Amino acid sequence: MKAFDLLPSLIRLVADEERADHPSGFLQKLHQRLEDMLHRPSSYHFSAADRLLPWVAPDPSVTDPMLRSTVVTSVLTTIWDADRAARRARLAAVVTDLVKANKRVLLIAPDNRTLTEALLAAGKGLRGAGLQYRSFLCCYEPPSITSEGGINLRDLTFDVQVSAFLGKSQADKAGLRRKLERYLELAPILRHKADKQKDLDEVRHLEWRLLTALGDTQAEIKRLQNLQAVYERLPLWQRLGMQVVGSNVATMKENCALYEVQKQECMNELEVAQARINELKPEAHVDPELRPEYQELKGEIERLGGVAKVRDVLVMEEDTKRLPFLQAKRLLAVTPVRVIGDAIFDSIRYDALLVDEGPRIPLPLLVACACLARERIVLAGDPHELPPPSPTPYGVSLGWPTSLSRPPAAPAQPAPA
Repeated sequence: MKAFDLLPSLIRLVADEERADHPSGFLQKLHQRLEDMLHRPSSYHFSAADRLLPWVAPDPSVTDPMLRSTVVTSVLTTIWDADRAARRARLAAVVTDLVKANKRVLLIAPDNRTLTEALLAAGKGLRGAGLQYRSFLCCYEPPSITSEGGINLRDLTFDVQVSAFLGKSQADKAGLRRKLERYLELAPILRHKADKQKDLDEVRHLEWRLLTALGDTQAEIKRLQNLQAVYERLPLWQRLGMQVVGSNVATMKENCALYEVQKQECMNELEVAQARINELKPEAHVDPELRPEYQELKGEIERLGGVAKVRDVLVMEEDTKRLPFLQAKRLLAVTPVRVIGDAIFDSIRYDALLVDEGPRIPLPLLVACACLARERIVLAGDPHELPPPSPTPYGVSLGWPTSLSRPPAAPAQPAPA
């Protein structure tokens, strides 16, 4: 028999108890979960859960609980011990190994008190191994005690960790929003300054050309004036040579007049250009501290994917989804009732399932939680709490507590010596 084959019997068992419960209560959610496992088996993991069958549905001829299964496997680890302290120590060692192996672990216990004690043992084990237990552990429900042995369990609660995470997230978003607003404020200003700088460069280039043309014109006027002053003293053959090319006193005077007009035009254009330069200088001026600030903001925005991507991040819901936060934790401690009752666990899967006080968890809850584990199940508890195998009206013999309304009571612990 496989775990999947057990589902119809468990569904009928829950349905029988559901008739006496409120139709919108917890049993209805458990019924729906089992039905979903039956009709969508590909969404769950049954390979590890199959290893539970020798313990939950043993051979009726086996009366000793410790002899129900003698097969040693790495998929199912059993920690059977009547000494609760020794059991917790071994369970904490398993938690440390799984955390070091970077496995995602689900730790369940029948009630909040037991869960808190198991979480405390896991925290002490991680601290003893030199690991920061606050970074790995999360308790989905408020612990029954706030602190013990130097471990503040309140810091491990889901609500406290999410509040701290959201506070940091909101602070990061506020800082990012300020950066985006400043970037969007500086971008058009610097674009305008860049355009003005381009205009200024063009006008300065024009000024340089006008100054060059004015210098050439003044030099030519100077040359003609000097030539006119010494023209009468020039040798005859030189004057004749100049007249051959059209250079005489009359033409030199005409050329001087033309150069004077050209000089005046250059000076007028130069005056206009210099006036334009004086206008553009303050418009193109950039504060020396402004450009490095803009470049830094631009690099940050581009690193995050651009303005559109940053805007998408900022318009996301302020109340960040709980699912990514839960998936980031290595170990989540929760009661199986909460696993079934909270819809957030519908889509989360784990590498390993750790069960503390397993015989006190009803079988439908145990199987529903076991099918969330992909690789390994660690089952811990007192073997003397296991009931003997007995037939049921559902066609299968079970040796595990099944009542959802009357969970088995824990046996009395021996008084310490």
